[in-house]
Amino acid sequence: MPLPAGLIEAEFVSRPNRFLSRVKIAGRIHDSHVPDPGRLKELLFPGARVLVEPKSGAGRKTKFATVMVYSGTELISINSQLPNRFVRVCLDAGALPEFAGWSVKKQEYTLGRSRFDFLLERDGEEKLLEVKSATLVENGTARFPDAVTARGTRHVQHLVESITPQRSAAVLFIVQRSDATRFEPHWGRDPEFAGALQTAVAAGLELIIYTTRLEPDAMTLKESIPFDLETRNE
Repeated sequence: MPLPAGLIEAEFVSRPNRFLSRVKIAGRIHDSHVPDPGRLKELLFPGARVLVEPKSGAGRKTKFATVMVYSGTELISINSQLPNRFVRVCLDAGALPEFAGWSVKKQEYTLGRSRFDFLLERDGEEKLLEVKSATLVENGTARFPDAVTARGTRHVQHLVESITPQRSAAVLFIVQRSDATRFEPHWGRDPEFAGALQTAVAAGLELIIYTTRLEPDAMTLKESIPFDLETRNE
């Protein structure tokens, strides 16, 4: 999937709050929006190489958004909104074999107390699909979340509660980097979410994880990777 051109390389300086970073561009410090509320401490540290996207528009408080970061030579997207757009492109192109034959009936579908990313349909059946972004990888293992996510826990619980004979449910993790070979929920950071995911999968929730390859101007699907939901003492 093509990404907006014109990203600028910068040096990460600090992060005053979840949604704001300070970056150095050509020797000057600028405020830059962070489109991922996760902690990201393993990625965003003083001196890290980041890519920022110039932004404009009435009412904006910052002129940039910090959208990617380098970990060595690995380029990682830290835009938590990007996976939804990417998955829509993949679904429309039939690039995800797990969803072969399914089409998007509605995006941003509200059911009861939750809003899910997609409602899919195939041969009179429906499937709820929630997309999650993962950026944390440790020793080849992608982990989610990197901070407590009560909303994520509620989504997983509601997904499995919504399964009926005519409606299935799935959660798709998009690892926004290419260097993961397996996935685990992060028991050490959010045991409640990890336990909810483990219980939901045992009750019929489909769990799918894909890695991606990032370039400054493109995001491509890499491969499906296995998962391990067993409890970890971390």
